[in-house]
Amino acid sequence: MAELRVGSKAPDFTLPTGDGKEISLKDFRGKKVILYFYPKDNTSGARWSMFLQGQDLSGEKKRGLSSSGSARTSAASHANFAEKYELPFPLGSDEKKEIVEKYGVWKEKSLYGKKYMGTERTTFIIDERGIITHILRR
Repeated sequence: MAELRVGSKAPDFTLPTGDGKEISLKDFRGKKVILYFYPKDNTSGARWSMFLQGQDLSGEKKRGLSSSGSARTSAASHANFAEKYELPFPLGSDEKKEIVEKYGVWKEKSLYGKKYMGTERTTFIIDERGIITHILRR
């Protein structure tokens, strides 16, 4: 699969959420969406990123933006994380790593010299037509 770039069509997805529902990219057609990939719930980086995303959500909604996050953790973990930090947007569970691969954020990483595969923190901003307008890595 070719690497996604600004101007690429965002790959569609359907993921379970922590509230027992599903979230799909098609749910956001006609709206701009911020789609954030992060490695794991309840890490300091995830908490900080979700805090930043949730800060001005009321202003984002006024501008037609919606937010969503996705990680390879379970829907139950997402439910706990979202409740604990009062997140005003859904978190999709990608336990099978289908979406992280489609979006090209499943990468080789390194920690203390040890190499492993994991999700690279990445934010995609997708327009009303499903086209990627911004990619913010790490």
